Amino acid sequence: MTQAAGSIAGRAYLVTGGASGIGEACAKALAAAGASVGIGDLDPEAAARVAREIAAANGRAVPLPFDVRDAAATAAAVETLEQAFGRIDGLVTAAGLSRPRPAESMDEATWDLVVDTNLKGMFLSCQAVGRRLLAGQGGAIVNIGSVNSLGGFAGRANYCSAKYGVDGLTSVLAIEWGRRGIRVNAVAPNGVDTPLVRKGIPPGFVSNVLENRTPLGRMGRPEEIAAVVFFLLSDAASYVTGATIPVDGGLTAGFYTNAQGADLASSSLLASGVYAEPT
Repeated sequence: MTQAAGSIAGRAYLVTGGASGIGEACAKALAAAGASVGIGDLDPEAAARVAREIAAANGRAVPLPFDVRDAAATAAAVETLEQAFGRIDGLVTAAGLSRPRPAESMDEATWDLVVDTNLKGMFLSCQAVGRRLLAGQGGAIVNIGSVNSLGGFAGRANYCSAKYGVDGLTSVLAIEWGRRGIRVNAVAPNGVDTPLVRKGIPPGFVSNVLENRTPLGRMGRPEEIAAVVFFLLSDAASYVTGATIPVDGGLTAGFYTNAQGADLASSSLLASGVYAEPT
């Protein structure tokens, strides 16, 4: 862990969606390890707040308010980051959102908003940073995907389609850019305990479904996702590229999970008293 921490000191990274949730946790983890960070976010005030908090902890950060769906704005943000710190070494694409609707009534604007932010915006960020890395000494990119790239989720045709695309994009970029010194990976979180997620998911779903079907029995924490992102950016992951790593508390380890794996789904075991049905 000491080797990984030392391996990013002095480097510079752009973190999109860096003013909240997973992105904020990633930005602060990188800054704490001695990296300089660009806080990319659609919210200027939130980006400035995170940059101030990093500076207060003796880190280096610059707020970069921009819309990841805008190619020109994305390129300008990357240029500003490079001018501020004299270099750019990688990227974390954490910008994303969800707008659930039933598929049959999902309007085109809702589809476009989610897919353009979560997939097109990710591509534009990877492209803008990737061009700099290709012109330099290479680097590393980590895309924030989701367990929803491994299975569907009712009401989220737009979100799941975009997250499936994240896996494909990550694989292609890893293939195209690997021989040129750039590693590209993704992480696939389960539900992460952030105010935005809590606001968008009913409490009963969290306890009765999400936590119930997760072997570790809880939601993830932003800093737990950031720790895996940190590893993938660091030299400790120097032979890892093209991977999508689930960070999901075991959710995708199997099927028919109930009561964090305590329900063995057997009437004979229930009758013999080996386990009890959850109430």
